[in-house]
Parts: sequence; structure tokens; C-alpha cells
Amino acid sequence: MNGILLIDKPQGWTSMDVCARLRGALHEKRVGHAGTLDPLATGLLCVFLGRATRAVEFAEGAGKTYEAALQLGLTTDTQDVTGTVLSRAGVSVSDGELEAALAQFRGEILQTPPMYSALKVDGQTLYRLARKGKEVERQPRPVTVYALDCLGREGDTVFLRVACSKGTYIRTLCHDIGRVLGCGGTMSALRRTAAGRFTVSEAHALPEVLSAAEAGEAEGLILPLETLFDALPVLRLSSGQERVIRNGGWFTSRAAAGDWRLRGVDGQFLALGRAAEGRVRAVKSFF
Repeated sequence: MNGILLIDKPQGWTSMDVCARLRGALHEKRVGHAGTLDPLATGLLCVFLGRATRAVEFAEGAGKTYEAALQLGLTTDTQDVTGTVLSRAGVSVSDGELEAALAQFRGEILQTPPMYSALKVDGQTLYRLARKGKEVERQPRPVTVYALDCLGREGDTVFLRVACSKGTYIRTLCHDIGRVLGCGGTMSALRRTAAGRFTVSEAHALPEVLSAAEAGEAEGLILPLETLFDALPVLRLSSGQERVIRNGGWFTSRAAAGDWRLRGVDGQFLALGRAAEGRVRAVKSFF
């Protein structure tokens, strides 16, 4: 079983929980995902199956879009509502003040990763240290927030839409917005609505996938791996060129410099190829 399965992750599940459940239901050992969602979060989880797991690295770097709920007047140690409350404060924030704060977080910003994260510092996982009550210095990292908009307000909760680069922590963004506003803030809900060229509207609920798997119909829910690269042009190979690619070599070509989808004589997607200096080689093969 090879391809991409788009899952609408339910709340309370880790991304790896979903992969483990699919591994058993689909009887496929090779299962991976591109972009972790915390248990609190719901929404689009791109799961790669079989040979398609070789393409996870090309999906992980894609931009993501989220809808988040920011609860003002509250801070926690995890920067979301699952954590221990650190402070509570009254909230008196006008729409103008909120917009001024949001404006500070658009574009390229520096973000300090939270202690409750899977990052490692000096070989130690941060969340394991945090659970022991320890805190270590983390270096701020550049991330890009392409869009940050207020979708509405309800009491002390602000609803946000965020489009951002890989590595952006939305709960840290919520925490930092609350800090700028002077009342504190924490993330109370999160839903991923898009990742790269995929959207949550294309995703399947986990129970739907499990039912299809039990009925032997799960294959119909899986997207071909090639859809991940459908923005790239196609290069149809001759039998000789296909033989070269299958053997790990390169061939001369007048193809324009850049990345290509390499298809074999029978039209099968074989590899992500790269043309440069009159030569074409496979960057990653999937046959």
C-alpha cells in the first residue's frame, strides 16, 4: 500500500497514535507523517504509506495554515490550556490594541521554542526536562508568519487564522501575543486547515478510514504520491533513460534546469528528478 492518506486528526490523539492505529488497520509497516500535531489539536495530518514514506522530507517543509483560539488573561507552563496555570489577569484590550499586537508578529520573526516540545538541547528532549521541573536556555529561531488575522472575538477569547512556515509554534505565538498585550495569553484550541497543497476539506475522519480498512476499501481513500509534486513539470523517459534512472545513474537532456517528475515508459511515476548542466538524475526514487 503506497501513497498519501489525509487524516482529520481527532482531539486527544498524538500524531504517532494515528500512525500506529493505521499501521495495524492497513497492515502496512511503513507509516509516517509530515508535521506533528499536539493531542489538543485537530485537523489535517498528512500520513505517508509504504514507499511514499521516502517523500516525507519533501512535505515537512511546506507552509501550514491554522485556526487557533487565544484565551487572554491566562498563562500556563505549556502555553496551552492543558498545562498548569501560572497567572490570571483581567483583560481590557480594544480591537485597535489587538491589531497593533498582531502586526508585530507578521513576517519573519524570532521565536523561542517552548520547554514543552520535542526539540532536543544537548541531547536532552525539552519536554522530558520540563516534566522534571527543569528549564534550559533555548536559542530563538527565525520563522515566518505569512498571515495573521483576527477572525472574531468572544469574551476573552480571540479567534485567529495563521499561515506560517515550518517550525512555527502556534501556542508560543499565542503566548507572545498575550505578553505584548500585557495580560498574558494561552492557546485554548487549534485546528490545522492546510499543509502545502493539501487542505483539511480533502481529509478523512479516522473512523471512516478504519471502517474502510475493515471492509477492504481503504485503497480508495489513498492519494497517489505524485500528487505531492503536481506543481512540477513531467519528464517522460525513454526505455533507455528509465533503465539509467532505475540503476542510479544520470542521462543527458535538454530539459530546463530544475526539478521534474520522472515517469517511465508506461507512465508510472518513478522519481523526483533534477536537471542541471544538461544532465538529469534522480533526487529520490519511489519505484
